[in-house]
Amino acid sequence: AAQAADPIKIGIPVGLSGANSVVAPSVVQSAELAVEEINAAGGILGRKVTLEVADDGSGAAGAQKAFDALLFQKNADVLITMETSAARNAGLPIVTRAKKPYLYTSFYEGRSCNKYLYVNAWVPDQQVAPVVDYFNKHYKAKTYFLIGSDYAYGRGMLKFTREYVQKTGGKLVGEESLPMDGTDWTPIISKLKAAKPDALVTSTAGGAPNVTLTKQLRAAGITIPYGNLAVDEGTAKSMGGDADGIYISGSYFTGLDNAKNKQFLAAMQKKFGANLKTPNDLSVPQYEGIYAYKMAVEKAGSTDTDKVIKALGEVVVDGPRGKIQMSKQRHAPLTIYLAQVQKDGSAKILETFKDVDPGAQCPDLK
Repeated sequence: AAQAADPIKIGIPVGLSGANSVVAPSVVQSAELAVEEINAAGGILGRKVTLEVADDGSGAAGAQKAFDALLFQKNADVLITMETSAARNAGLPIVTRAKKPYLYTSFYEGRSCNKYLYVNAWVPDQQVAPVVDYFNKHYKAKTYFLIGSDYAYGRGMLKFTREYVQKTGGKLVGEESLPMDGTDWTPIISKLKAAKPDALVTSTAGGAPNVTLTKQLRAAGITIPYGNLAVDEGTAKSMGGDADGIYISGSYFTGLDNAKNKQFLAAMQKKFGANLKTPNDLSVPQYEGIYAYKMAVEKAGSTDTDKVIKALGEVVVDGPRGKIQMSKQRHAPLTIYLAQVQKDGSAKILETFKDVDPGAQCPDLK
């Protein structure tokens, strides 16, 4: 009986400092709402749910400390969070040692495979084609320039984009990157101007690098079609007028017209009021991820890791993004939207692609 009364602890290692600090507060807010709702409805298997948040600094060294603290000191039952790929990769060996489920709620470069890992966000196989296809069709784009952050996500996204551009008959006229904490894009923008591409696609670390790069692109007078593979709606709003006209592709936008999204937005507004951070394609998968874990534990009848891992691929979460199941090699088919950022920072949806398959991600995992 005493054990049944122990709370279920959800660990959230997240970049409260560093590159992800722009978006991390919205992720924590959505987690807080999910846990509040779950506890109000009786918890999970009658047990209260608590959150343990740790700053991973948006990088590898901070992630190792945060994962270790959450799993071995706080004894979290599960990790559910969005992070940079550098942080995720650094933390995975600690997850393996702890033998606890890890639900990754961030879009990323794909093909991260581990016995304990599930992903409910998009991969390049789902996200890149809408942007490039739109530029090819509507702007007759033939030449592309790519800019990214030099770490796993930036490199992986640009590799996929480069190959897709070439596969669809386009040509690359430049590809440049800065370290994840880089802020001076001037030399790269000079190369971009000299190359005179038809279109620009960028893939930087989510948050701060998006803001500095876009601001400097606008200051330099860059007006060609611009697709950003890493900016979420919340970060776009924080950029003000600089984000106007950027094309973004993702699985969630606040303007989605469905009952679950409207309920979610109303609940977020009620809970956080003037302090609400714009819900986005990084925070909403966090909210849904916590519900996926709840459903998996209830299906398994316990928090036993092996049972929960099996159940995570079987449960279907009906949330703000619609019905989502992580049934394809630990990843999820997703409805993807192509949108364009407006002057007020909102995202206008241009095209919808239903149930896009994530492709071959982890074929060797059972």
